[in-house]
Amino acid sequence: MSSVDLFQEWLTSHSARTEAALEVLLDSAQTNPLRLHEAMRYAAQGGGKRIRPLLVYAAGQLGNDQSTSKKIALDAGAVAIECIHAYSLVHDDMPCMDDDDLRRGRPTVHKAYDEATALLVGDALQTRAFEILANAKCGADVRLSMISALASASGSRGMAGGQAIDLESVGKKLDLAGLKQMHAMKTGALLSCAVQLGGIAADLNAIQMTHLQDYSQALGLAFQIVDDVLDATADSQTLGKTAGKDAINDKPTYVTLMGLDYAQKTAQELQETAIASLDSFGSKAQALKDLAFLVVNRGK
Repeated sequence: MSSVDLFQEWLTSHSARTEAALEVLLDSAQTNPLRLHEAMRYAAQGGGKRIRPLLVYAAGQLGNDQSTSKKIALDAGAVAIECIHAYSLVHDDMPCMDDDDLRRGRPTVHKAYDEATALLVGDALQTRAFEILANAKCGADVRLSMISALASASGSRGMAGGQAIDLESVGKKLDLAGLKQMHAMKTGALLSCAVQLGGIAADLNAIQMTHLQDYSQALGLAFQIVDDVLDATADSQTLGKTAGKDAINDKPTYVTLMGLDYAQKTAQELQETAIASLDSFGSKAQALKDLAFLVVNRGK
């Protein structure tokens, strides 16, 4: 079997594992209040690439522990970070933020339901993420480390802070350093956290976690740069969301600041940096390497 086939097999099995874990760990749509829980599932189970859960599982393969508690920790981490990601998209799409009608190829939550429900969906998905981690049947030290990592990546010094900078930057000129900081917080923090959650579950040592951090920081920036490129070059059907929103909203991006060629070249260089950071892990890191290729080459 070729390396491409092996990765496709891995991708298929771990995508299915993500969907199965979401089905189990999200509250049923028959739970009161029915409309809220139905909308939460609509947001969290509505497709998407599942890059963050896949990164959790891929990083989790780096350790030697194959225990049931590790598998539970990985499933909890994968679902928790997807809940945080889904909540961020629900709020990002609302009229007070990016005001978008389309997400993952279908109506955004505030369009499918209403604005008040969308607000509550985001709130509830965020708290559900931490409830899942707190209740996971694994070691207390693992649970605490995962909760701490996800809270830091989601808050004012992470994703939420990056969103704030993004909103403040509409119509303004950011220099390259400012743009990097915004992307590192808005997108990179949660991607880095996904890798960190897998490393925590795998019980990696401090040096190994540093290598993972180098990988995830490069990957996180590459991910956002490719998003900027796709927003400028792809259509709405391909993206599953409204194309050209950055230009319409006069947002600073790598494409508007540095040009399309520079953005594409930088994404490729970051991919190479990410992959090189994994050398010490050998073949155990193949899924992480393949995911770096997937992230940078999506849309091609």
